[in-house]
Amino acid sequence: MQVTVIEIGGQARYVVRPVDNKALNRFLAKARTWLLKDQPDATLTHRNADAGESDRWKAAFDLHCIWGGDEDEFFGIPL
Repeated sequence: MQVTVIEIGGQARYVVRPVDNKALNRFLAKARTWLLKDQPDATLTHRNADAGESDRWKAAFDLHCIWGGDEDEFFGIPL
């Protein structure tokens, strides 16, 4: 799946790469309370990441791999 941005109240907050839509929806459902803790009335949405956001995710993923981490252990980063 493509790198995806999680938006809270219309602001990009996290960049993630779930394995499929089911994983993305499961993450959003389970993390909803935590993601909205500072803005409980905000809207939680997602969209495909732009080039800059994808580059940030890739840089964090590369750093994760350098110490021996693998793709299955890495999900995303805050923006």
